[in-house]
Amino acid sequence: MLNGLRGAMTRLFTPVADALLKRGVSPDAVTITGTVAVVVAALWLFPAGHFLAASLVIAFFALTDSLDGVMARRAGRSGPWGAFLDSTLDRFGDAAIFSGIVLWFVHGSGSSWADWGAGLALACLVLGSIVPYARARAEGLGMTAAVGIAERADRLAAVLVATALVGVGVPEPVLVVVLGLLAVASFVTVVQRMLTVRRQALAAR
Repeated sequence: MLNGLRGAMTRLFTPVADALLKRGVSPDAVTITGTVAVVVAALWLFPAGHFLAASLVIAFFALTDSLDGVMARRAGRSGPWGAFLDSTLDRFGDAAIFSGIVLWFVHGSGSSWADWGAGLALACLVLGSIVPYARARAEGLGMTAAVGIAERADRLAAVLVATALVGVGVPEPVLVVVLGLLAVASFVTVVQRMLTVRRQALAAR
C-alpha cells in the first residue's frame, strides 16, 4: 500500500538529492547514516520508554529511505551494489525496532501484558526477516514472490503508529494487539510467497 507513495517521494526528494550530490555526499553515506540513526533510536529510546521520540525519529528516516536511490539515479550510479546495501541495512533497522520493543516489554513495561508484548514483538522480528528472505530466495532461483499482505513499508507504518500512540498515552494493549496482527500478517505473507513459488516450480516441470 505505502509503496505506492514511491513516485511522490521521488519527486519530493529530487531537489534534496541534487543538493547533497553537489556537496559531495554519496548515496551510500546516506544509506548508512539513516540506518545508524534508526538503530540508535530504536535500541536507545524504545527500551527507555521514549516511544513518541523513537517513533518520530524512525519515521523521519523511514520516509527518507528512498533518498539514496534518487541520488544514485541522478548521479548515474544506480546498480546492484546500492540495492544490495539498502536491502541488507534495512534488515538491521527492522531488527533494531522490534528488539527495542522487546527490551522495553521485558525490562520497562511491568504490566500484565508484558509477556504477550515481548513474545509478539519477537515473532514480528523473526517473521519479518523471513518475508524478504523468501522473496530473495525465490528470485535467486529464477522465480518471483512479490506477493503478500504485509509489505515492509506497511509493517513499519503500523508499528510506528502504534508506538507513537502509546507514547502519547494510549493504553499499552493497543500496541500488543497491533504486534499480534503484524505477526499474523507476516506469517500469512510467508505462506503466500511459498505457495506462489510452489506453483511456479510445479509449472516449470
